Amino acid sequence: MSWSEKLDSYFKISEHGSTVRTEIVAGFTTFMTMAYIIFVNPAILSQTGMPFAPLVTTTVLASALATVIMGLYAKKPYALAPGMGLNAYFTYTVVIAMGYTWQVALAAVFIEGLIFIALSVTKVRTWVANSFPTNLKYSIGAGIGLFLTFIGLNNASIIRYTADKLLPNHQVVGVVISMNYLNLPSVAIALFGITITIIFLVNRIKGALLWGILSSTVAAVIWASISPWAASNLYPSGFSLPSSPVSLPASIAPIALHMDFGGLMAAGALGVIFAFLMVDFFDTLGTVTGLSAKVGDLDEKGNIPEKPLTRMLLTDALGTTFGALMGTSTVTTYIESAAGVEEGGRTGLTSVVVSLLFLTGLFITPIIALVPSAATAPALILVGLFMLSNMRNVNFEDYTEYIPAFMTLIVMPFTYNISNGIGAGIIAYVITKIASRRVREISPLMYILAVIFAIYFLWLYWLH
Repeated sequence: MSWSEKLDSYFKISEHGSTVRTEIVAGFTTFMTMAYIIFVNPAILSQTGMPFAPLVTTTVLASALATVIMGLYAKKPYALAPGMGLNAYFTYTVVIAMGYTWQVALAAVFIEGLIFIALSVTKVRTWVANSFPTNLKYSIGAGIGLFLTFIGLNNASIIRYTADKLLPNHQVVGVVISMNYLNLPSVAIALFGITITIIFLVNRIKGALLWGILSSTVAAVIWASISPWAASNLYPSGFSLPSSPVSLPASIAPIALHMDFGGLMAAGALGVIFAFLMVDFFDTLGTVTGLSAKVGDLDEKGNIPEKPLTRMLLTDALGTTFGALMGTSTVTTYIESAAGVEEGGRTGLTSVVVSLLFLTGLFITPIIALVPSAATAPALILVGLFMLSNMRNVNFEDYTEYIPAFMTLIVMPFTYNISNGIGAGIIAYVITKIASRRVREISPLMYILAVIFAIYFLWLYWLH
């Protein structure tokens, strides 16, 4: 039996109306659309104090491992990597705003992964999924998108975010936003990257975000090479060209297995775990449902059959757990996998190809180190554009659905906190349903969560 026949037999490629060549092309396409995470994830997480080079290695290894599990175990053409939004929550909310160490944040991600595994292999997942309002699921994703856009604008200094007031636990309760920095090189580089990315997007060229990052990085390197002023602005830690574009992977020892479970004993950390879990669970559920619809894997009721759903959710949960052990934020299924699906990818071979391509990122750390935050800002800003599209699924005619979705959408970026947005949406949902005498639509889980978040907000008020 030839290799082609063995692959066909294992992945059932012919049965899905595909070919080995099509699956390989689909894998390359998916990788091009999400390779930006190799640049963006270390840039975000390194702001917690985690070393940059090991983060590159961990990002690649976590993505490759989770994606190959998806390919070989779930046999689906979907790729995984540290999730956008969840890495921002890890850095800007849990570590910077709330004051926890990155070691505590990693412990929270690890615990969340274990809970997700338990949800994935039991019927509890169905109960949770059916108990949470659909419109809130969509608005959580959209709110995270706006949060990312806000962060991208701030990283490029197009706007400048500063804390106006902090509670004793470092929770931000006031912010100052200004636009007084438009003459900086970082702004010019970010705007250049945004322009390039938009041109690629409107012309439907694959890998638009990646090309935007690479183009603006080239511009930044050229400018920094001829102008010390630009170099100091774009590379605050110092600018120098590497002697070689490739190198051996950095060790992940400085961040792997560095989880502080003792810090999770603080009451506030329970909310951190819950926020990680809710965002990860519903983001994954929404993503795999949308991708399965594109592939044609939904049943007559519009649901994913139990066995494939279990395998996909379990893959995601294992990716998060192993990722935390290696030293990165939550690993999740990427909606960018739809690009490969559009190219005809239908089986796990597509994911295996993506996994192998991710591993090439292990050897380009010197190049990745040249990418300034201004060059990754366009990706953050425009990922917000993609995620905001979730709002088109919200029922705008029903105020008991629209108001909670709206509260979730605006509270996340305006308070610089994802969990605040989730809590505001849940409380608004319960209040509006009770006020409209539609209490039968409120699940027991929503009552429980509303009480928990109300206590949490009262606790913040008491600290204030």
